[in-house]
Amino acid sequence: MFRLSGIGAQLGGFVQSAKDVEAMVAIDGCLVGCAKAILEQAQVTLKNHMVITELGIEKNKNFSLRAEDIARVKSAVFDTCGVKPGTASLTLKTASCCG
Repeated sequence: MFRLSGIGAQLGGFVQSAKDVEAMVAIDGCLVGCAKAILEQAQVTLKNHMVITELGIEKNKNFSLRAEDIARVKSAVFDTCGVKPGTASLTLKTASCCG
């Protein structure tokens, strides 16, 4: 997981970590594509990208997440990475000033 704001601010460590990662999924909430644009602006190769609204999950200001929506996103991340849930573990690499 990467702090997208650090990449957008062009903080060297964040940008380099994002460039060096083996696998990444950029997740945007809608078709505006802010995450994708930030990564492209920082010249980070976009390895995988998905848009939540394309999964049928409506963009809103409600922060009460539904379990079925979370499961749908999780499944889509696995599909995007070409990983079958339960058959492989994903190693999370983090780039964060906050641990």
